[in-house]
Amino acid sequence: MTDAPADSPRLAETFDEVEDALLSRWPESRLEPSLDRIQAFTELLGEPQRSFRSIHLTGTNGKTSTSRMVETLLRALDLRTGRFTSPHLERMSERITIDGEPLDDEAFVRAFNDVAPYTHLVDAEQDHPLSFFETMVGMAYAAFADAPVDVAVVEVGMGGSWDATNVIDADVAVVLPIAVDHAKYLGDDPATIALEKAGIIKAGSVAVLAEQTPEVAAVLVERAAEVGATLAREGMEFGVVSRTPAVGGQVVTLRGLRATYEDVFLPLYGAHQAQNAAVALATVEAFGTGELDDELVRAAFAEVTSPGRLEIIRRSPTILLDAAHNPHGAEAVAAALDDSFSFSPLVGVMGVMADKDVEGLLTVLEPHFSHLVCTQNSTPRSMTAVALGRAAVEVFGEDRVSVVPDLAEAIDRAATLAEAHEAIDVSIGAGAVLVTGSVVTVGQARSLLKGRR
Repeated sequence: MTDAPADSPRLAETFDEVEDALLSRWPESRLEPSLDRIQAFTELLGEPQRSFRSIHLTGTNGKTSTSRMVETLLRALDLRTGRFTSPHLERMSERITIDGEPLDDEAFVRAFNDVAPYTHLVDAEQDHPLSFFETMVGMAYAAFADAPVDVAVVEVGMGGSWDATNVIDADVAVVLPIAVDHAKYLGDDPATIALEKAGIIKAGSVAVLAEQTPEVAAVLVERAAEVGATLAREGMEFGVVSRTPAVGGQVVTLRGLRATYEDVFLPLYGAHQAQNAAVALATVEAFGTGELDDELVRAAFAEVTSPGRLEIIRRSPTILLDAAHNPHGAEAVAAALDDSFSFSPLVGVMGVMADKDVEGLLTVLEPHFSHLVCTQNSTPRSMTAVALGRAAVEVFGEDRVSVVPDLAEAIDRAATLAEAHEAIDVSIGAGAVLVTGSVVTVGQARSLLKGRR
């Protein structure tokens, strides 16, 4: 990295100071579609993203789970990895991971201080200041270069072409299933959204495509042909051969680009996670590792975790967390509930962001919840529990909806309902709670529930 400017701002000394400095910038919900600021920033930092190979992932859902699987496979190959994902569940530092571990507080402060001297230079030269997300991307790329890592696994924040992460030219571009989300910024139909997300597919790369609708697939294939990228498509070059739900997850047989791997235990629930595993496997094969050893694949997938994705965080009653925040994600959760669990009653706790398709979420999950407790998270973007409750009554009916604004109280209310078989007229002991609707809601619930164990 280049020497810091002489008139550098005061450096941070604690994690809280870094968090305050980052949160004082434009939030992730405020966007000005352009790569100008991040390009200026990374130039000042000495183009750290050019010092390592990379794998870039976009799509509407599944990015974080797939990123974690890719990283686990790469680490099993003795490669040093960096991983950048967003948003975080509990702590901001989770977004930047090296060798499978989030930066500790000291490393997070150091990563911020390494780039902080340059942020005000970019602010002064550009029409708009660096955003929170752009600053985090610069921190991640600089930290990966300093480590140094062999390969970075990078998750797009939103979209693709103009997402700040897209200053990398990845060896492998991964496009997970595309549906409608962030319609205000990306468009209100999947094909339009695909045009934006296709921007991560670069000349000479391998494009690993999860199964898509025909109109989305056409956009992605056209982009790959335009830039001369090699295609690997789920259902054609690779895919899930079979899957069987099992205790603690599922057993899958995956057809990769170079071999088939039979009876692999995956400690995650749902057909969507089996598909993510197939994509992750093909991605690592496409990265250039060749045929993977069967035992290595088995051992790596057995270690995979994905917090906040149908994660069982407590028992008696069982409490699950899932960060589904759009109808497409909710459909995957609903299918997994049918596939892998037999809770009765299942009580929902939901807190959503005000800009999401709330009616769509409620409609998908309504058949699965005996009762819904509407709540809210602590961020200004959260829909109020009262407003969510009004929307929920239209879908569930008044008798199946409670409104409890405090998240901790909402979880307690749901747990009581799940255990009170007399109130819902089912057999005792089978009740459970699912907390869902937003990554932030699930992250805050996770912190609360971990503190109680």
